[in-house]
Amino acid sequence: MKKFTYFLIALFVSSLTLLSGCGNNGNTIRVNEVTHSIFYAPMYVAMNKGYFKEENINIKLTNGGGSNVSMTALISNSADVALLGPETAVYVAAEGKKDLPKVFGQLTKRDGSFLVGRNAVPAGETFDWNSLKGKDVLGGRQGGMPAMTLEYVIKKHGLEIGTGPDQVNVRYDIEFNNMTAAFTGGTGDYVTIFEPTATSIEREGKGHIVASVGEAASEVPFTTFMANESYIAKNRDRLKGFLRAVMKGYEFIISADIEEVIDSLIGSFDAFTRDDIRASILSYKRIDAWMNTPVMQEADYNRLIDVITQAGTLDKSVPFESIVDNSLALEVMSEKK
Repeated sequence: MKKFTYFLIALFVSSLTLLSGCGNNGNTIRVNEVTHSIFYAPMYVAMNKGYFKEENINIKLTNGGGSNVSMTALISNSADVALLGPETAVYVAAEGKKDLPKVFGQLTKRDGSFLVGRNAVPAGETFDWNSLKGKDVLGGRQGGMPAMTLEYVIKKHGLEIGTGPDQVNVRYDIEFNNMTAAFTGGTGDYVTIFEPTATSIEREGKGHIVASVGEAASEVPFTTFMANESYIAKNRDRLKGFLRAVMKGYEFIISADIEEVIDSLIGSFDAFTRDDIRASILSYKRIDAWMNTPVMQEADYNRLIDVITQAGTLDKSVPFESIVDNSLALEVMSEKK
């Protein structure tokens, strides 16, 4: 297990080496997002309200559908920036790669997935994590942040992971992008899903949101912006503009009327209703999901390492400075003083 994620990333990299993307042209930044979720709302607001254009930046957005794919896009130069969990940078650094992907900005500070079950929690009650005993939970890819955070929460509540009647069977055999379809098709007793999909499933009567994984796990660096060291060195001003635009998006979400926020997001989520988007934004506000600064703190990074180590996917120390470059974020925040 300890080498599983390293091997998976290496496999994708080797298969895509000949497909590396061309260099960046003009002011375009090619961004590969790990999934498409209102969890990343500040970036979409920045796109839809023209904050990136104000910084003379054009965003070309693609979807990876999993952190291993998004990391592959980054280190194969098919993307300039990747929005994904920082655990992938830890794995790559542990393998000793040159021109390391580095976190240059943090977007979210806790897991954005919600635990969805077949049955609703009775009115007036809170979810009892002991309800997971003997149940199948679709957890995502082993070694990915959603799966590891779920494992962390399960163990935090004194439960064991396994296939026994008093254990929680966390299933890793279904690809991240296929988990929702698998669950609504009848597979598993519970699944972890991001918004607005979780709310949509509940509205359609196909499941019920029973708990926030992020709220149960407490704060941990969960989603970050990464770029290769060489790209950061050559594009410092452009990436500072990128972070400024994202922070404007965050500030708009926090200060604007909820209906204005929905207006700014509907173009990125036209398959969902305004009610779905409203509920999603309010849920993420309630659990305090977003960073009010793109600067990652070393203490938070150490908590991330604890989560990864507990999951058994890391067998060597990876120093904070090996994967985090706060210089751009600090310069952007200093402009606000």
